[in-house]
Amino acid sequence: MTMTGEHHHKGLGAISELRAKWGWFVGLGILLLIVGVLAMGNLVLATVASVYYVGALMLAGGIFQIVHAFGVKDWSRFFWWLLSGLLYAAAGIIAFVNPILASSVLTLLLAATLFAAGILRIWVGLEKRAEGQWGWIVAAGAVTALAGLVIAIGWPVNSLFILGLILSFDLIFQGASLLM
Repeated sequence: MTMTGEHHHKGLGAISELRAKWGWFVGLGILLLIVGVLAMGNLVLATVASVYYVGALMLAGGIFQIVHAFGVKDWSRFFWWLLSGLLYAAAGIIAFVNPILASSVLTLLLAATLFAAGILRIWVGLEKRAEGQWGWIVAAGAVTALAGLVIAIGWPVNSLFILGLILSFDLIFQGASLLM
């Protein structure tokens, strides 16, 4: 059998395997759509849920870094890993103790990141003017930078709902893509 035939055969097997599990995709898609719509209905609760999720990840990461610190042989590295782990764990704990404060910080970081990424895309697009299609890169960068600017202008008030809004949109789009 040729390489093309092998790939074709493997492709058909993967397609038939996906078709056999289509019910799971539909079920998960519907579940994600429902959860996304519920999140859209209560953006503050969705924001708190997303902050708790990030907080749990930071706490777990901090614990792993602290454990790793005790496996490091060099004292300077030990203190670096220990301090890093303690700071990470503390940030995770703060997210659980004061999710509104944490959502405010995360929203401001999101705004700064979007703005910086947008400016970088604009710069890359302008650098690629000779290659064509650079306008799309600049336009995408402008939209991203504008999104960051809009979030920053609405800060700190939008900290109560912006993370929940993004979470709900993500859930809805993930659910819809699974259904498609």
